[in-house]
Amino acid sequence: MNRGFSGRLLLSALLSLGLNASPLMLSQASAEGGKGSDSNKADSLGVAITVYNQNFGLVKDVRNFDLKEGTNFVRFEDVAAAMDPTTVSFTSLTAPNSVAVREQNYQFDLMDVGTILSKSVGKEIKVRQYTSNGTHEVTGTLLNPPNVSISDSNGNVTQHTQSIVLKTCSGIVLGANGEIELAELPAGLVSKPSLLWKLDCDKPGTHKTEISYQTQGLNWKCDYVAVANADDSACDMTSWVTLDNKSGATYKNAALKLMAGDVHRVQPVMAPRAMIFKGAAMVAGGMAPQFTEQSFAEYHLYSLANKTDVMNNETKQLTLFNASNVPVKKLYIFDSPQPYYGGFNPGNSSGTKVNVKLEMLNSKENNLGMPMPKGKVRVYKRDKDGAMQFVGEDLIDHTPKDEKVRVYIGDAFDLVGERKQTNFNQVSQHVQRSSMELTLKNHKETPVTITCVEHAYGDWKIISSSQPSTKKDSHTFEFAVKVPADGETKVTYDVETRY
Repeated sequence: MNRGFSGRLLLSALLSLGLNASPLMLSQASAEGGKGSDSNKADSLGVAITVYNQNFGLVKDVRNFDLKEGTNFVRFEDVAAAMDPTTVSFTSLTAPNSVAVREQNYQFDLMDVGTILSKSVGKEIKVRQYTSNGTHEVTGTLLNPPNVSISDSNGNVTQHTQSIVLKTCSGIVLGANGEIELAELPAGLVSKPSLLWKLDCDKPGTHKTEISYQTQGLNWKCDYVAVANADDSACDMTSWVTLDNKSGATYKNAALKLMAGDVHRVQPVMAPRAMIFKGAAMVAGGMAPQFTEQSFAEYHLYSLANKTDVMNNETKQLTLFNASNVPVKKLYIFDSPQPYYGGFNPGNSSGTKVNVKLEMLNSKENNLGMPMPKGKVRVYKRDKDGAMQFVGEDLIDHTPKDEKVRVYIGDAFDLVGERKQTNFNQVSQHVQRSSMELTLKNHKETPVTITCVEHAYGDWKIISSSQPSTKKDSHTFEFAVKVPADGETKVTYDVETRY
């Protein structure tokens, strides 16, 4: 080798440039990308992460740094590639008032093939070709920043290729392929995203420091699996936490906390450049849950009992809680469409599916009682052969303790509801009266109770009805209707509306 090159990198991304297994060869020069001998590094003493269910997280890292009196340059490596540098906090736990941050630089120009070649435009490169007839070299000035082909973890190409253009002593060469050789790395490249601080210190020695920052790409969600018993009077419930790390960093042996709630954040006009960077006593008779819950500010915080590794580009699942024999109430809901007002319309008959919902109270008496984060509830049930069958799913919102949870699992096959207007009377310019009829049919072999939900608007009142009604709010009232096995029940009522 004629330039004293000491190392080479095999970059598969160059294959899309038409380079057969072609390596990129780099000299030792400018391989550090650091601040010089005055910078120092330190390993982490402990990491704690709090993950919010809004695709961001708070990272806290404790490290020891040996600081001299005066100016120090400190490098903090292994930060998340998707971090927000404006959220960084640096504190000396040893002597908080003795260390001051004067300058911070976030370095994320990594030594990947695309960045190296883009920063080498205008510099001389050598393309070495290996053929059956021997070795052929082309030396020239790189004229364009070629787009290399980047592949995801499944090998799918996510970026297309632009060929290399070289200016040589004999002319312009297009699409040169082979092994690329550079005399040196472009300045300013780093091997991993880093923070570089300029610190002033008036108390030299070893300082235990705490660094915290926010990063995008950390997210979690909650999923629930409910297994109902034969008559839908109780269920066993398991809550799963799914943690997704696409922040661009790995957190080893981390203390993990999950924040549930809708935290207000000011949304940036555009994503930070870091995101453009490539890749980017609960159980009755059971084991104690591995998460403990506490109220924090106006939210709820769930802390994992033991530390865990959260790897980059990893999806991790943990159990939040298990609850057995949770009492459940099965509801049949016939929620009528918005009523027609403004004239007699006897043909306005509408059939609506009867919804099936499971209702449970999130209380300690029901073997629950932990605030339930929003998430998807999947309901299963065993058939007569003992095989587990999926019967429906629904999304629930954040649910505090001692509040009801309703899960809509589907529509009843053997229940039918119909609603129609039977009469209309314009009593005066501002008063109308409508007569309505609800027909409920039950094709099951057992009787059921169907809750009919009706809506009225304006200044309204029920003048008469064949069954008692319950007013739920200013525009909703309900009938609890018993329908016999293989039979039907009709409900009639008159409503007066003033405008």
